[in-house]
Amino acid sequence: MTNEEILSRFGPREAMEYDVVVVGGGPGGLATAIRLKQLAAEKGTDVSVVVLEKGSEPGAHILSGAIMDPIAMNELFPNWKELGCPLNQPVTDDAMIFLGEKSSFRTPAFFLPQCFQNHGNYVVSVGNITRWMAQQAESLGVEIFPGFAGAELLYNEDGSVKGVATGNLGIGKDGQPTENFQLGMELHGKYTIFAEGSRGHLGKQLIARFKLDAGKDPQGYAIGIKELWEIDPARHKPGFVMHTAGWPMDSSTYGGAFLYHMEDNKIALGFITGLDYANPYLSPFEEFQRWKTHPNIRWYLEGEDKGLKPAKRLAYGARAITAGGLLSLPRTVFPGGALVGCDAGYLNVSRIKGSHAAIKTGMLAAEAAYDAVTGGRQHDELSAYPQAFENSWLYTELNKSRNFKAWFKKGLTVATLMNGVEQFALKGNIPWTIHRKKPDHLALKPASACKPIDYPKPDGKLTFDRLSSVFISNTNHEENQPSHLTLKDASVPVNINLAKYAGPEARYCPAGVYEFVKNEDNSERLQINAQNCVHCKTCDIKDPTQNIVWLPPEGGGGPNYSGM
Repeated sequence: MTNEEILSRFGPREAMEYDVVVVGGGPGGLATAIRLKQLAAEKGTDVSVVVLEKGSEPGAHILSGAIMDPIAMNELFPNWKELGCPLNQPVTDDAMIFLGEKSSFRTPAFFLPQCFQNHGNYVVSVGNITRWMAQQAESLGVEIFPGFAGAELLYNEDGSVKGVATGNLGIGKDGQPTENFQLGMELHGKYTIFAEGSRGHLGKQLIARFKLDAGKDPQGYAIGIKELWEIDPARHKPGFVMHTAGWPMDSSTYGGAFLYHMEDNKIALGFITGLDYANPYLSPFEEFQRWKTHPNIRWYLEGEDKGLKPAKRLAYGARAITAGGLLSLPRTVFPGGALVGCDAGYLNVSRIKGSHAAIKTGMLAAEAAYDAVTGGRQHDELSAYPQAFENSWLYTELNKSRNFKAWFKKGLTVATLMNGVEQFALKGNIPWTIHRKKPDHLALKPASACKPIDYPKPDGKLTFDRLSSVFISNTNHEENQPSHLTLKDASVPVNINLAKYAGPEARYCPAGVYEFVKNEDNSERLQINAQNCVHCKTCDIKDPTQNIVWLPPEGGGGPNYSGM
C-alpha cells in the first residue's frame, strides 16, 4: 500500500503542535533545543520544543572521530565541567605522519599548521556527549522522542514547511499493514529545524525543493570508518593524537586516517576516504583494514609475543561526512525552517571537526527561531540565522579552510604543499578560491579503465570482514518491514553498475548490504541485505547512477553505538 492509501484507510494522523520541532537528536539538534529553552528561561517566556531522534536513544547513531574543540560548548554551557559533560581527556600531543608502505615520516611540530594543532581540545566520545546533552535538554523541559524517525515533510498551503510526520510502524515486507500496525504522527511547528546529520533524508529533499544549493559548488562527501579498541596500558598514551596521510591510498585519492588515545586504555582508529574516488575497485573498508597492518599502527594493536595484554576490538561503525566546506554550503533557511550542523555541511574538513560547528549553528538557529516565535511570527524565513553565522567565529574558521579539499583533486603532493602555504604561511588569509565542479557520484571511471585491487584476506585478529564488524556495531532492524534501501529502477544495478563499473556498491558499502549473486540461469542480480545497514548513507551518495535512495526504516532500527 502507498502512504496515501494507508492514510485513506487509517487516517487522519494524530497531530501535535509545538513552537519549534527539531528533527535529529545529535549535538546540533540538541543544542538548538537547549538554547531555545535557555532563552525562554532567561526572558521569562515559554517556548515548546520537541526533538525527534530515529535512534533507540540519543547517541545510538552518533559516530565521530573525535576530537572536540570546546569553543561552542563553552558558549552553550559555560559551567559544563561542573555539570559533568564527558570532556575528560585533553589532547597532550599531536603527530602528523606521512606513510609509505613500510616507511613513515613525522612532520616536525614546528611545521604543523594551526588546523592540525589540538592544544586545548579533547579526545571524546561524541555519542556520550550526546547522551549528556539529552539529559540537559530534558532537565530544561525539552520533549525528546527517541525511536521516531522524521519520515515525511509536511507543508502549509503557501508552500512553507509545516512540520514532519513520523514513519508508520508495523508495515510488512509486502507493504501491507500487519497486526502490529501503528499510524505515524504529525508534529507541527511554527518552525522546524533539521539536524539529521550528513546526507539527511529530509534535508536532501528540502535542498532540492527550495533550490538551496543553486550557485554553490557541488557538495563533497567522504566516508569515515571507525573502530574502538582496548590496548595494553604499556602502549597507551592518554591524549596522544595521530593523523596519517599517504599509504595505502594512491596519490590521486583523497583520504587519511587517525589514531586517538582516549581514556581507560582505549584508542579510536579511523579511516576517511573521499567519495570522489575514481577507481570502482576501491573499497574504503578494505583500505582501512590494510592501513592497520602498517608497522606504525599495528605496534599499538599487537605485542603478545612481548608479554603484552592482547588488544581487543570493542566497536565498529561508519558514517558519511559532509566535507565540501564553505563553498558547498547551501542556503540554510527556507519558509518555515532551517538546516543546522552536518545536514547543511558546516564541518571543517581541514580540522576534521564538526561537533563544535553543529553546536554553534544549532545555537544560532535557536536564537533566530526564538525571536521569531516570541515576536509572533511563524513559517517565514529565519534570515537572522545566516546573518549571525556570517558574523561568527565559525564563518571565519571555515573561510580559512575553504580550499582545503579542492586542492586534493590535484594530487597529494600539490595538496600538501598548497594547504601548507595557505594554513601555515598565510595563516588562512587566502587571496584565491579554488572551486569544484563535479559531484562525487560522477567521479567513477569505467572498470575497464582501472586496475583491480587485490586486498588481503582478514586474519580475524588485526583485520576483519564486514559481517563480524557489523555484529559489534549492534545493528538491528525489524525484519518484517519493507527495505529502506530502495531502487528507482531495479534493472540498473546489473545493466549499468555491474556491466560498466564492476558493481561498486558491493565495495563502497562498509556493511555488506549489497551483493551481486547468481540466479538459477547464471544471470546476476543485486541482493540487498538491508538488515546490515549502519545508516552511513554512502550508497545514496556514491551510486554512479543515483539509483539508490536511502529511506528511514522503522524508528529505533540501525546501529546502537556505545562509546563511539
